[in-house]
Amino acid sequence: MAAPQPALLAVTWPVRTARLLIRPATPADAETTWRHRRLESVNRWLTRAPDTLADYRTQFSEPAALAKTLVLEHEGEVIGDLMVAVEDAWAQAEVTDQARGVQAELGWALHPDHAGQGYATEAVRELIRLCFEDLGLRRVTANCFADNEPSWRLMERVGMRRELHTVRESLHRSKGWLDGMGYALLADEWTQRDRTRRASPS
Repeated sequence: MAAPQPALLAVTWPVRTARLLIRPATPADAETTWRHRRLESVNRWLTRAPDTLADYRTQFSEPAALAKTLVLEHEGEVIGDLMVAVEDAWAQAEVTDQARGVQAELGWALHPDHAGQGYATEAVRELIRLCFEDLGLRRVTANCFADNEPSWRLMERVGMRRELHTVRESLHRSKGWLDGMGYALLADEWTQRDRTRRASPS
């Protein structure tokens, strides 16, 4: 079994929210995550859409992929999966060391049967908290096709800022060249919003 990315080893797993449990994926999770990732309504927006469980299991179990994959559970049932890919920021040569492992790209996929109940929002908010509080990162990002409105609406719901709207630069497997969206959030922005929320009267 592949271990999580070194940065993710700093987290005490599993992580729990009010309704959800988040934990590192294992090869045994291939079949349960295939149940939602094989659905056209889900995989139309994913980077890969393998045709068979065998092909999916091979891709899912690649050490590099498994190390950044988390599983989302509700009442003991796997309802989705998440990605936290800790990465380096761009930096000029003289300060490269200071830019190593300081940010993360986030991703998610939820079974449609569990959509509309706030689970994705709850999970992604926890990922952001985990990145800033537990991992001490300075920035998180997320990207999607512009046509994937539910995804970028979720990014906005959790307080991420739209930084990019590219024009027909992302090639979709069946839709051709599409616009892309890129969102981000800085640790100090998140901290300020968190303080504001806590200070607001209930």
